Amino acid sequence: MKLKLKLKDKEYEVEISEKEEGVKVKVGEKEFIFEKEKKKEVSTPQLSFEKRSFSEKEIKAPIAGTVTEIFVQEGDVVKKGQKIILLSAMKMENEIISDSDGKVQKILVKKEQKVKEGEILVVLK
Repeated sequence: MKLKLKLKDKEYEVEISEKEEGVKVKVGEKEFIFEKEKKKEVSTPQLSFEKRSFSEKEIKAPIAGTVTEIFVQEGDVVKKGQKIILLSAMKMENEIISDSDGKVQKILVKKEQKVKEGEILVVLK
């Protein structure tokens, strides 16, 4: 397709053609090629989640350290924000608090026990 465009007092010859790779626009002696959009393949990631019991809540050690005090016993009812365990690490004491209400089902550590980061300390139900 050939066109003549007039802008202000200047006239331009424009040629537009469709090619396999896209659209070619020729203005005077200059050529411009507009590539066709390539279809993007969308891949759907396969997600898998580990099975979780929503009736149990695990309280884990945020850092490695030594259990210096346990403030609860099995069977105790705890409230969100209540101190559960005192963990010493690098000469600092860290209070491990409950992030939900529940009943202490199991205490998996003892006083003066060394624990690793991520280790389960207490299980709430």
